[in-house]
Amino acid sequence: MSLETDLFLSVLRALTPILLAALGGAICERAGVFNIGLEGMMLIGCFSAVTTSWFTGSPWLGVLAAALAAAAYSLILAVGAVTLRGDAVVLGVAMNLLALGLTGFLLRTVFGVRGTFDDPALSGLPLIGGQSPLAYLSWAAVALTAFALSRHVWGLRLRGVGEAPEAAAALGVSPAKYRYGAVLAAGTLCGLAGAQLALGNVTLFSENMTAGRGWIAVVAVMLGRAAPVGVLLSALLFAVAEAVGFRLQGLGLPQQATDAAPYAVTLAALFLTTAARRRATRTRTGAVA
Repeated sequence: MSLETDLFLSVLRALTPILLAALGGAICERAGVFNIGLEGMMLIGCFSAVTTSWFTGSPWLGVLAAALAAAAYSLILAVGAVTLRGDAVVLGVAMNLLALGLTGFLLRTVFGVRGTFDDPALSGLPLIGGQSPLAYLSWAAVALTAFALSRHVWGLRLRGVGEAPEAAAALGVSPAKYRYGAVLAAGTLCGLAGAQLALGNVTLFSENMTAGRGWIAVVAVMLGRAAPVGVLLSALLFAVAEAVGFRLQGLGLPQQATDAAPYAVTLAALFLTTAARRRATRTRTGAVA
């Protein structure tokens, strides 16, 4: 396999979990729920996928368990932010911290180990063309989400709930119902992202193995303005940074520097995008004046 092909496959492997989680965040954003609990939902998905795959011997049951467990976990945000009208940001941070502590505790309780669980009997996802089926699913999810948000009744109503909930309610559309659906969809996608990370990219579970990817997904939603194609391009930028960072590590650069590459790119992209938006706002303001 050539160096270019290997790098391309590495980019696609890095892209899949970020893209799946970011699509979930974009759906929530369109519904008017700012979801920064993506990291915790992904981590719950990772642990559920590995645990179920190890006990049953089926990675597909692991994927299903990851999606269901993360969706159930997302109900904390749905109930707290939608029903009880709590602060979604505070809830999201709490969910991320809870998932980190909970999976670490369960790792010691279920498997009797600390740090990392890795067993030859653990079944990972099969590869098709160098990628797991979840990678192809993530690309299809971009097209499906874009179609739903722009053409389907459900997507149009979801956008209406996010942009003008009072007007949507006056037309008989329940904002709470659509926001619950958006949060559950985000949880399901984050569960699939966790399954990809734990059974597709590697075949193990490690404490905090998401390593900030959920936060990168949140930034991808912001940079892509919650548009599926924009989210895809933003997630691709970070995936390239991660894959290149691993490549540079192989060339002898310190691991700390290469591990920081995607996060440095995240901060730089967020800074440049914010600066460009502020410049555009000042330009429009000056033109009106």
